[in-house]
Amino acid sequence: MLRITFPVGPLACNCSIVADETTREALIIDPGDEIDDILRRMREAGLSPRAIAITHAHIDHIGGAARLKAATGAPVALHAGDLPLYDQLDWQAEWLGVPPPPRAAIDQGLRETEPLRLGGLQFEVLETPGHTPGSICLYVPAEAHLFAGDTLFAGSVGRTDLPGGDGRQLLHSLHSKLLELPDATQVIPGHGPETSIGRERKSNPFLNGKVRLI
Repeated sequence: MLRITFPVGPLACNCSIVADETTREALIIDPGDEIDDILRRMREAGLSPRAIAITHAHIDHIGGAARLKAATGAPVALHAGDLPLYDQLDWQAEWLGVPPPPRAAIDQGLRETEPLRLGGLQFEVLETPGHTPGSICLYVPAEAHLFAGDTLFAGSVGRTDLPGGDGRQLLHSLHSKLLELPDATQVIPGHGPETSIGRERKSNPFLNGKVRLI
């Protein structure tokens, strides 16, 4: 597996380009902004974009999806639970004080029962509502990698005070889905530095009971 992860946009969303090293087919996860840079990185690595996956429909994660789809023809996948949030993209832009981005049609729903396959790679979809109703994480068992969106951060978890957020639901997602993964699992969060499931199990105050979500 080849992975390129880098921050994009004013909120520094971690966008990941993940590719099969043999076929050079790539999945782009959370292209929130800076589409020219994403396209440049793929060209330089000799990768062919095949799909776009969105962990949740906040503007900093999905804002560039329409432009990337127009440039590459790659289909966009999003969990159905976040379609109402995607319909509020103009409101999200107004709230952040940025111009509203173009919207793309969603081509595929992300469901826990339907893994994504890319060459020899398989991405398991983990439904992890709480930060938003349709938040998902993508887990690559063969590579022990978790693309966690805004469900889990290094030392923290996703905020639940925005529309659709639910603290109890988020904790349930964390304990029933993410903490079931092996400690060695590399976590690529939606913002900030990378971490591991084992590190967060021991030191994350939201997971070890030192801080509670209401």
